[in-house]
Amino acid sequence: MSRIDLGLPTLPGPQAPVRRRSTRRLRVGAVPVGGGTPVSVQTMTTTNTADVDATLQQIAAVTTAGCDIVRVAVPSADDAQALPAIVARSPIPVIADIHFQPRYVFAAIDAGCAAVRVNPGNIKRFDDRVGDIARAAAAARVPIRIGVNAGSLDPRLLAKHGTATPKALVESALWECSLFEEHGFQDLKIAVKHHDPLTMIAANRLLAQHCDYPLHLGVTEAGPAFQGAIKSAVAFGILLSEGIGDTIRVSLSADPVEQVKAGCHILQSLGLRPRKLEIVSCPGCGRLQVDIHRLAERVEAAFDGFPNPLRVAVMGCVVNGPGESREADLGVSCGNSKGQIFRKGEVIATVPEAKIVDALLAAALELTDGALTAAEPETEGGAL
Repeated sequence: MSRIDLGLPTLPGPQAPVRRRSTRRLRVGAVPVGGGTPVSVQTMTTTNTADVDATLQQIAAVTTAGCDIVRVAVPSADDAQALPAIVARSPIPVIADIHFQPRYVFAAIDAGCAAVRVNPGNIKRFDDRVGDIARAAAAARVPIRIGVNAGSLDPRLLAKHGTATPKALVESALWECSLFEEHGFQDLKIAVKHHDPLTMIAANRLLAQHCDYPLHLGVTEAGPAFQGAIKSAVAFGILLSEGIGDTIRVSLSADPVEQVKAGCHILQSLGLRPRKLEIVSCPGCGRLQVDIHRLAERVEAAFDGFPNPLRVAVMGCVVNGPGESREADLGVSCGNSKGQIFRKGEVIATVPEAKIVDALLAAALELTDGALTAAEPETEGGAL
């Protein structure tokens, strides 16, 4: 029988990994940044930094959510005095965020902070203190992050460009880097941020062409959780897919834990961080015979913090439900107020809608316990 040409396009092969931009490498405490190392997730505490216990509690919460590096604000002498205690007890590296007063930069270095973020646009006579800051940071091996924000751009550059254009943001960052370079200091990371994703993307693309410093990505003042997560995902997805970006922060008007979760999900979706929990769920349609939206929320809540990576399918009808459930580690295909529970492609039970979450959790525990048991080395009479 002759082969019929359907005129279909040739399917591409597996996508090659994104080639990361070549940058300098530095260390923020125990976390390597740049030079091809994994993209790290950051956030910033919202507590009064001088309240050491409250700040450490929030740091513990964001660490559990997957945060790699945390930044704390240092607007006052009381905050600066709290830094040694916070640094000593924090489970992840602490960056001091400095505005207006250069003396707090030296306090942060003396306190043992893993890095210091400075905003040249609003630090008094910052250019005059660069030499002193460079010498202190070099002696302590503390990297400096140059953070340029559209909302606090150097007035000289605003006068020149008229507004916070991509060129204005990049010019500010490179000018401040050059001042540090004059003193032989190059342990620098740069962030150029704007509330508009397209401006932020253009600024980072331009910056990537003109230096090899690691770049921190952020859509500043991105907005409430839903809007801000979308704006950040769009900007980060474009830049990271081009190999641009070494650390990220999702700047939401929301709890820092939610910022971290959003950042981790973005990296997981791009294949830049190992997946943990992934829920595959349908949007719903007129064929539904269960409350799929509520069910998906309950499954997500039940599996929050689950220690093993799993793909869980929560499907509402028989059209795509069985197929998606078979492809996932665990799944449920619903109909007639019941759910067929799948584990590794096999149907293991049919349960009422009210029992679906419990059944999935039980199957997950059996699955992961079995996997862990199988991976344990022999300790008696066998090689380790």
